[in-house]
Amino acid sequence: MTKPRLCYQTIEFGKTDIHLCTLRNTQEFHDPEGIAEELGICSASWPIFGVIWPSSRVLANLMLNYDTEAKRVLEVGCGMALSSLLLNKQNTDITATDYHPEVKGFLERNVLLNGDSPIAYEQTGWADHDDELGHFDLIIGSDLLYEDAHIELLAGFIERHAKSTCEVIIVDPGRGRKNKLSTQLLGYGFSVSYLKPIDTDLLEQKFKGHILKFKR
Repeated sequence: MTKPRLCYQTIEFGKTDIHLCTLRNTQEFHDPEGIAEELGICSASWPIFGVIWPSSRVLANLMLNYDTEAKRVLEVGCGMALSSLLLNKQNTDITATDYHPEVKGFLERNVLLNGDSPIAYEQTGWADHDDELGHFDLIIGSDLLYEDAHIELLAGFIERHAKSTCEVIIVDPGRGRKNKLSTQLLGYGFSVSYLKPIDTDLLEQKFKGHILKFKR
């Protein structure tokens, strides 16, 4: 089994450059010891974490000028952690999380590429009860609503790690499950609003999704 081919790129956010090492494409696969397989990650879904998706660019663009001062921020299902890298460059108190076993290595490599301080990271699943992770003022994520079975797990994870006063921002490309997540979080006392992103000129195709905002 050959090692996956990689891609190096720079994404500009205003005057801020984020340098990234990612997988070359979504056809790459490398799980020689079966670590991902043991976690339930099949070969078809293995590469999903390792490229930059339109939703992650929309989220990072939103975070560029977002008020995160004095806030503890959590990125859920971070993948290539574009928003975490950008927020880290802005000296935000950011913690990144993902379930995929390869995310940590890429995150550490990309922090070094950008010459920044380490980003707090936890490998955790949404069903996990990770007491050490703690609670957050702002929880963010992008393109998380792949399956109906994940909705309740994601909502429960958010609830376990949200402070009593908390904002949640999820960028969804239009997978048809935003209302189901909203119903779950409404049950946890959050209000909900849907917004269309406005700064999408750099995306290759029109963005059909929404920015989901939850507050309590």
